[in-house]
Amino acid sequence: MAHMTNPLATVDQLYRRTSSFGALPSDLQDAIFFATQSLTQAAGLLLRLPQSVTAQASVVLARYWLEDPLLANEFSASPPIPHLDVSAASLFLVAKLGAHPCRPRDVCNVYTYLLSSASPLFRAQPVSPFPRDPDPFTYYLSESAYTTFQTRILRLEAHILYTLSFDTHVALPHGLAVTYLQALDFCGDASRAKITRRVVAYLNTALLSPQMLYLTHQPNALAVAAIYSAARDPEIAAKMPECPWWEVFDVDREELGFLVVGMRSLEGLVRKLQEDFEGFTKNGMVTRSHVEEEMARRGLKIKNGTSVGVGEVDEEEAMMRRLDERAERMEE
Repeated sequence: MAHMTNPLATVDQLYRRTSSFGALPSDLQDAIFFATQSLTQAAGLLLRLPQSVTAQASVVLARYWLEDPLLANEFSASPPIPHLDVSAASLFLVAKLGAHPCRPRDVCNVYTYLLSSASPLFRAQPVSPFPRDPDPFTYYLSESAYTTFQTRILRLEAHILYTLSFDTHVALPHGLAVTYLQALDFCGDASRAKITRRVVAYLNTALLSPQMLYLTHQPNALAVAAIYSAARDPEIAAKMPECPWWEVFDVDREELGFLVVGMRSLEGLVRKLQEDFEGFTKNGMVTRSHVEEEMARRGLKIKNGTSVGVGEVDEEEAMMRRLDERAERMEE
């Protein structure tokens, strides 16, 4: 049964992510996580990878961010295109380990396009009914830029493997969900295909959730929660057994309720981020410069991986000042 379960995040890892790694306000962390996971999904589509490969890459990326801060290797602001290398490295790594490897040049070209101004990802749709064709030079990748990007991906690939102790196993709930639907007699004809598509949509949406549902719950619980959520949707309105059927699949009511709320709350979370984070999902992919501008708008600043208020001195700078003062007293 080991191949059907995942290593889950520990309480210490989740606490450290919100406290020790709390270099940013929680809503900005959520925005970065959602945007980067959306970028990974978009890159998987353009690379024509199966959703299973892209989903595994999203889980590997989330596991990596449990150990390393969001700003450790991400959001480099070097012109002309701010690469988000961890997403590319995770997708390249997972694809290479399976039956659908990608060439490094293909990965670099796809991410260069998605992060350019020509990409519609996270950009407001043009008002004009006849928009101009994008300029190809905005996503042109020169040979030197390709070599630099490839080097960063390979370096991060090794770092991700080391951080995860070379454990890249990911069990996805999609296959279990189809099996559970068959057991509940929701598969087999065209009229019941709608609920199957909705279940898969919920499972894919959960990959984008900053609550990291794939890191805190096993695949069987995710599959049951997706079926429950899809059956309760008004346009589906599937008739479910009146008994607590989820217990048959080893899921208790409390866990089911938490997962259902988590899966159905992502839309409201993104809408709230759009209100609080100026320019979110409208000016392209979130970059380090966008985060710094938002921090400055809120009267905060990023320094040495920590967020401190304007006019405050962080711990490292205060220690260096004390050492300098002690050295001056010793010289006197």
